[in-house]
Amino acid sequence: MSWVSGVFLGVLLLMIVLIGSLLASLAKQGDERKNFIKRKTMADSFVLVVGMLMIDILQSFYQIYIKGGEPVHLNPFMLLVWISVIFLIAMLVNKKRFGN
Repeated sequence: MSWVSGVFLGVLLLMIVLIGSLLASLAKQGDERKNFIKRKTMADSFVLVVGMLMIDILQSFYQIYIKGGEPVHLNPFMLLVWISVIFLIAMLVNKKRFGN
């Protein structure tokens, strides 16, 4: 394992710990508010990830049909890291907006 993959693995682990701590802090709030924040965060994350994937599809289309080259796709590991970053940011925003 190279140092680059170690850094990415560390970032992913950090995101998992931060998301877990945010979910644990939501447990202190009432059920309805906690569920609303989680649903809103998941919906926001889903929209952003679908938008990111649509941009990747458009870039691949441009690369293949306009430039005549090979498509460059997202690395699955990097996609997972980006999804966790998007979820973390959405969770922080929604918790600040709808939380205490």
